[in-house]
Amino acid sequence: MEKQPIFGAGAAVSGAPYTPAVRVGDMLFISGQLGLDPQTKQPHAEFAAQVEGALAGIRSLVEAAGGSLNSVVKTTIFLSGDMSRFAELNGIYAAHFSEGVKPARSTFAVAALPLGALVEIEAIAVL
Repeated sequence: MEKQPIFGAGAAVSGAPYTPAVRVGDMLFISGQLGLDPQTKQPHAEFAAQVEGALAGIRSLVEAAGGSLNSVVKTTIFLSGDMSRFAELNGIYAAHFSEGVKPARSTFAVAALPLGALVEIEAIAVL
């Protein structure tokens, strides 16, 4: 099967050594999304805005491939530092995946994320 690159609104930084999402058959693999301010290209200051932005990036990419958030079957979430914001993350996340079967998910605390972000989310969808 052929790999097809997928680009959403503002999903890729020019010259980045990766593709925002890759479609292979009916599978869509979405690279980790950060919640960036579209004007500064830096992470939003607030954690909640970063989570919202990362999920908006996922939505943009899955919709560009012809799906919706209901197409997402797996997410992986990386939290910078520790798990102290896990409950806040869950509240925001649940509002985005409120319909149908929720995606399988893993969440990890990591030492650091690109650009000093507090959260990064990657996803796999079936279209």
